[in-house]
Amino acid sequence: MQIAERDRAYIRGNFTTLKSPAVGGVPAQRLPEVIETVSVMLGDIERNGIDAVVRYSRQLDAWSGQSLEVSPEDLAKTGDSLSAELREALMASAERTRLFAVEQREHLTDFETELLPGVFTGQKYVPVARVGAYLPAGRFPILASAFMTVGVAKAAGVPSVVACTPPTGPGGHPAVLYAAYLAGVDRAFTVGGVQAMAAMAFGLLGEQPADILVGAGNAYVTEAKRQLFGRVGIDLLAGPSEVAVIADETADAELVAADLLGQAEHGPQSPASLVTTSQEFGEEVMRHISKQLRTLDTRDIAGPAWRDYGTVYVAEDRATAVQIMDLLAPEHLEIQTSDDSYYHANLHNYGSIFLGPWSTVAYSDKGTSGTNHVLPTGGGARSSAGLSVSRFLKPLTFQRVEKAATPRLANYVATISGFEGMEAHKATATLRLDRFNR
Repeated sequence: MQIAERDRAYIRGNFTTLKSPAVGGVPAQRLPEVIETVSVMLGDIERNGIDAVVRYSRQLDAWSGQSLEVSPEDLAKTGDSLSAELREALMASAERTRLFAVEQREHLTDFETELLPGVFTGQKYVPVARVGAYLPAGRFPILASAFMTVGVAKAAGVPSVVACTPPTGPGGHPAVLYAAYLAGVDRAFTVGGVQAMAAMAFGLLGEQPADILVGAGNAYVTEAKRQLFGRVGIDLLAGPSEVAVIADETADAELVAADLLGQAEHGPQSPASLVTTSQEFGEEVMRHISKQLRTLDTRDIAGPAWRDYGTVYVAEDRATAVQIMDLLAPEHLEIQTSDDSYYHANLHNYGSIFLGPWSTVAYSDKGTSGTNHVLPTGGGARSSAGLSVSRFLKPLTFQRVEKAATPRLANYVATISGFEGMEAHKATATLRLDRFNR
């Protein structure tokens, strides 16, 4: 997430670079060895079915259980080992994410209109039948992922949602499974990685194949989604988590530094970028980052991420700051300025925006503010939005033509089809014209 030399031509204003990333290169999920490994695994699982899934689970995840599925009874008990404080926080986040998704669903409305006299057209939203959700549980088990995937799918009206999460010993991570339970998952399985994506896509878990695969994962999971796309739908191809901040001299440098490190903590390849209209402020933020890293427990992750992928740009004015940020098209974008409304009105490319100093990405990450944290990365926000209730709904169009409207349609279709040489198309119209004229 940086301004490349070729991008400078698209920025009309002047800017300087206070900090450049130390490294670049191919994203992890596009490395040749990742692509080849995933291809081999998917082929093996498609040929050998659940036996291959179990074999990979034992080999790669040290799974040692008797059943990949977590029974409904065991799933309901997963919260018993968690603190009351954590259970309360997860229940609140699950409910707020559900409420936001329900609100989104209510604003996606069916309609019918009489486009021409006697020509009725419209659209209705129909949920997909089956969703497969991947719930990561690595060094950082992202507990709210279940709310963003399983919970939002259920709010959309999806009748069957299956979730897979990597095993931790014979079973899955209790807090991840409890989050899935709160989100309303129909069936949960302790299987991770490529084998989980393949099992859901190929229908190897006692269910029909998933219609859509959703949820973040490592480079291998992301590549599996890419290779399975077309056979199933996917949410998006998310790479390392990203954060960007637009801030001016009125912002709190300590807060901005903390927010940049808050996302850099996701992984050593997670980019963080500051665009500011004040060089002095940019330098102050960099000093605070260095200071905070000295005592941060996750400095072994956030430190390399900031060193290798962090950037700071100083724009001559706010219009230039907008141009820079729209080119970066970050996953998460925070605005901390004296005129946040200006930026909100003029920015177009971001996954989700956080306005004002009292907003922070972590509120969405953990589900407490309700918006979805499954968002486009790697510049994907230039063309697409993040996961929402609409991804699980198909906007299906319909039309109903009355006899009297036949000439308004059929004559044009006959003319166009005749020019194209598509005689069968032409006949579908002219036959109706004949019957109309009788």
